Amino acid sequence: MEMSEDDNNMEEYPTEIHDYLAAFEKSLGSVDEMLKTMMSVSRSELFQKLDPLEQAKLDLVSVYTLNSMFWVYLATQGINPKEHPVKQELERIRTYMNKVKEITDKKKASKLDKGAASRFVKNALWEPNAENEHTSKTPTKGKKRQRD
Repeated sequence: MEMSEDDNNMEEYPTEIHDYLAAFEKSLGSVDEMLKTMMSVSRSELFQKLDPLEQAKLDLVSVYTLNSMFWVYLATQGINPKEHPVKQELERIRTYMNKVKEITDKKKASKLDKGAASRFVKNALWEPNAENEHTSKTPTKGKKRQRD
């Protein structure tokens, strides 16, 4: 009995990881499609449509993706990426991504109306003198419980 090539491939790895490998293959297909989409438009054409902050985001995401793919490549070659300079590069890129995020968050943050904020805080604060006077002078409001 002769084994087909597919049967031979099935024996090369434990069957328990088949689902993981299938999901990984699907993810690679998604990455491939996204890269094809990105590569179909020239960089200068794409940058013309973006403001400088969006351009920085695109550059950072692109370089982070490229370095992440290299990280995976190193792992598949039996090289520990944690001991490779790519780790420091990914950390450096993350630092810049956080800086861009801070800038974006500052742009999105609403301006504080100081007058409205102080009135809100003043009215929301508990005033012990007013509360004591209120509870001692006025009877408790609400229905009295009826006894059965």
